[in-house]
This record gives sequence, structure tokens and C-alpha cells, in this order.
Amino acid sequence: MELSRIDQELVETVLARLKARGMEISSNDVVHVVELVGEEILYHFTDHLISQIEAILEIDPSLSEKEILQAVASHVADYFRAKAVTIRIYNPERGEMISFGDYPNMGEDREKAIPFEDTIAGEVVKTTRTYLVSNLLKEEKYKDKEKVERLGLHSMMAVSISIPRFSLKDVDTQGVMQIYFETEDKMFTPLEIKTAEVFSRRVSYVIARKRIAGLEKLNVTKDRIVEKIFLKLGKREGVKMKEVFDLIIPELLDTVRIQRCALFSVLEDRQHVVVEAGYPEVQHGIGTVFSVDVPYIRAVVRQMGPFGEFEHEKIYPTYILITNPQESGLLPPDLKGFLKTQQINSVLYIPLKVNEAVNYFMVFDAQAQVKRFTDDEIEVFTFFGKELMKGLRLEKMDDILHDFKNPAIAVAGFSKRLQKLLEGGMMGVNKRKVDQTLGIILKETSRIQELALTLYGTGKEELVDLTDKLKERFVVNDQAVKELKLENIRQREGELQSPLRIRCFPLHIERVLDNLLNNASHAIPERGGELTIRSTRRESWAVAEITNSGQMPEGDIDRLLRGESKGRGLHITTRLLKRMGGKMEVESRQGTTTFRVILPLVQEEG
Repeated sequence: MELSRIDQELVETVLARLKARGMEISSNDVVHVVELVGEEILYHFTDHLISQIEAILEIDPSLSEKEILQAVASHVADYFRAKAVTIRIYNPERGEMISFGDYPNMGEDREKAIPFEDTIAGEVVKTTRTYLVSNLLKEEKYKDKEKVERLGLHSMMAVSISIPRFSLKDVDTQGVMQIYFETEDKMFTPLEIKTAEVFSRRVSYVIARKRIAGLEKLNVTKDRIVEKIFLKLGKREGVKMKEVFDLIIPELLDTVRIQRCALFSVLEDRQHVVVEAGYPEVQHGIGTVFSVDVPYIRAVVRQMGPFGEFEHEKIYPTYILITNPQESGLLPPDLKGFLKTQQINSVLYIPLKVNEAVNYFMVFDAQAQVKRFTDDEIEVFTFFGKELMKGLRLEKMDDILHDFKNPAIAVAGFSKRLQKLLEGGMMGVNKRKVDQTLGIILKETSRIQELALTLYGTGKEELVDLTDKLKERFVVNDQAVKELKLENIRQREGELQSPLRIRCFPLHIERVLDNLLNNASHAIPERGGELTIRSTRRESWAVAEITNSGQMPEGDIDRLLRGESKGRGLHITTRLLKRMGGKMEVESRQGTTTFRVILPLVQEEG
């Protein structure tokens, strides 16, 4: 008979083995037997194997990783008719093999973790080779012999598995699948070993499928980010970064497993950065300014390298990942302490470039010990950051448009006053008033120009007298009140202590005072009332007070101090005060409301 595809060497091998067992059979009979095996037995074997592999590959990717691995263990146990199957994952941080799926569920009989060293599971991870145990009670590396004897487990095959990054510490990791049998002194065939290794490799495909589903979820998240920003843009009150963060970050939490994040911008001098927004806001010092010379900020902003993977961090032009914050040389001690209290074990920095220069960067904190991020995840983080950059610029534009109002109204009023003086033909008599009015008009038009330029830079910090600024803005507000025809408002200057020197961008303190004076003027009841300013020193602080007739409900005060006020002016005010290192107090009683601006005094030399 012609052998066709059947290999002659295989036939000879079968004949030799049969002869060794005392069985004489012709080569033609062996060919018939082999063909029968191929046509019938091998078909059923292959069909069963393929159906189990397909069942593993079709495990629902929406399940958790642990549920997926438990399902894998179930299918493997079914195929081998094994007594039990367990899966352990290596945790390098703790030097342990963590239980991450078993079938059947062993409950209290299952150890949550076993040592890595001097164990079968640890040996398999080290060598990535299959480990066979024909008798567990005689195996030195298997420690808990009493338990396996009680459960009726006598032999085991331990197979290496490699699983892509998932929720257990979020690292690419190695593990072991242990298949237990009731048979004592079991002899494992090469076919059993090879089949078990095929099953182990399918684990990677199942998790990869879950990751693909996760990437799809990331794309959906990107769409939601854009959608929510556009929805926010469609509202009349404009963009507020706090609200944008509160809307979008919850969409990201489940997808990218972060606990906190913040947006920084690089100031015009490129020597400092400022916190523009954060989530949750209460944990971030919005407006706080940091020096670029802090190592992690310098690495993000200046992009000097060296780049690559290091012991405690990964540094690349597109991101910096701190994998061990407590040991990283990039983080200062105070930040390490804060991260420790928050149980943050990974920090990701995403630089955001404008014209090839890093003008912004995002920070993401995670409690998981993330060892790496995929290119797709970095892309989503960068996409999110760029959308926030757009939102930040829109917020600044909205703020500027809001703050144009008072100086523009005042300029119109002063221009009318000047026109009347000139039409009266009394230049000589009123020259002082003309000069004063012209000076205010020039100053306010310059200020409008400065407001427009804040989109491109903030100028320079200067030493200013808080009292002088308060008096100056009080005069401008008085003219705006008259121009708006707000009736029966009496403006009065209280005690004004001078000098109260503070260091800030002059435009910032002017915007703060303008917004508070404008709000106070509009809060006065229609029947009329009083608007009073006052300034004083409080230990090492300069204090400016603005008091208006009309009382504010206690609940409104609490919401305002938490940054939840609806008015854009107060939103701008609180953010600028934080940036200046100051704070605000609100007191409302006996029919009046007082806003206090409190800023650090500059100690005079000598």
C-alpha cells in the first residue's frame, strides 16, 4: 500500500515501539491504523481542542480580568478533565505570586499569595518553561502538602503565561497556570504539554482582545470629551475650566485609571509655571506658581533629556512616567510626601507644545503602579490636554470680554464728561478736571489694551500699593455706576491705610477689585444703599474691604467660598487671588455684605 502523506519514519517508529512491547504487526497494518487514527480519532481530538480554544477566545471582553482568567481556568479544566486549575500573577513589587483566578473556586482553601522564591510558580516565571510534577507529595518545591492531600490533588503541570498590562498593578507581567490532577505518579505526554502551552498562549489573546475593546472605549471617550466641551461652549456663561474638568474627568477615570489630574501653563518668562485647573479642585492650588528649576518641571518644559527608561522613571519627549515616586530623583521631598499621603504610586506628565515649545503640560496621578502606557493611551492623554488648551484660551477670552465691561463703560462716561467740559468753553477754569479726566481715559484705554494682550502674556510683576489701587478702581467704578444709571448708590471712602505694598501683576489686582466693586454695586437693593471701601494691615497681610448694602444668604456664601458661584466675575476673582497667593473672606450681617481681599504684604527693607 502506498503511504501517501504518512511519513515512513513515523511508521517505522510505531513498528519499533510495538515490537518492544512484544507485538508483531506488519507495516501495512500500521499504515491502516495510522490512517484510521487520522481520519477518526484525530478528527474528534482536533475538533474538541479547537472548540475549547474558540470558547476561550470568545470570552466576553467586558468582563474583569479576574473573571476572564477564571473562565480560562474553567475551559482548561474541562479539556484536561483536571481536578482544578489556578492562575497566579507575579507581583515584582512584593516578590509574591498573587492568586488571580481559579476553577473551581477554592474559597478559603486558596492562598491569596505565595512566595516567589523557591516555589514551582516562581521557577516557571523565571525560566518560562513548563514544570511537571508527577507526585505533589514528593515534590520539594511544593510546600502545602497537607492541603493538596486533603483536596485529593496528586499531580500537576505548571505552564508559563504572559499577560499584557491590566489592572493588577497595571504592568506587563508574567504568571503561571497550574493544572492539577487526581492521578498519582502521573506521566505527562508530549501532546498534553504542548496542548497546555497552546492554552496558555491563548490567555494573551483574550487579554489583548479586552485591550482592543478598551481602545475602542478610549475613542468613545475622546468623542465624549469633544462633545462635552462643545456643549459647554454652547452655554451663555462661557467656558470655566473647573466645570470642564468636572464634566470630563469622570469620563476618563474608568478608562485610564487616574485619581487626580492638573493642567499647568508656562508663563511668559519661561522661568515659571502656574496651575491653571485641576481635578478634584480642592486638592490643587489653582493659581500656584512654581519655578521651572524644579527637576520634574525642568524635564517636562525644557526637554533636555536624557531620554530612555531608568530605574524609577521613563523619560521621553512625548511623556514622562514616574514609576516609583518615592525613589525618583525628579520629585522634591514635599511633593513625595504629598503623593504618599494620597497613596499615589505613579505620576504621568504630558507636555503640550505650541510652535514646537512646551507651553502647557498635563499631570495625571494614579494609585496603581503603572509601568508603561501604550502609544494609544498617550495619544488620548495628549488629545485631552490639547482640548483643554483650547478651553483655557476660550476661558481667558471669556474672562477678558467680561472684564472689558467696567473700563469700557467708564471710558464712555469720562469721555462724555470731557466733551461737556470742552463744549462749555471753560478750559481755563476746569483745566485740572480736564487733565484729570484725560488721564483716567488714557489709563483705562491702556488697561483695555493690556486685557487684550493677556492672551499672549501677562506682563511683569510689580510692587504696588493695594490702597492706591483700591482708590483708583473706586473712582472708575463710580463713573461706571453713573453711566449705567444705577440709582441711589452712595459711594463712601472709609479708613484707608497706606502704603500696603504687595507684589503682583497690576492688571490682576485691578481685575479683582473691578469685579468685586461691580458685583457690590449691582447687589445694592433697588431702593438704594451705600458702597464703602476700606483698607488696613492685618499682621503680615494687606486687606482691602468692599462693603455694600444688602445681605447675602449664608448658603450662598458657603457656595461662593467653595468656588461654586455662578457669576463669572467671582470665578475670575477667586482664581486670580489664588495666583497672587491671597484669599478672600465674605461676611454678611445686619443688612450689609463685606468682601475682603487679603494678600501677603511685601516686607520693606530696613
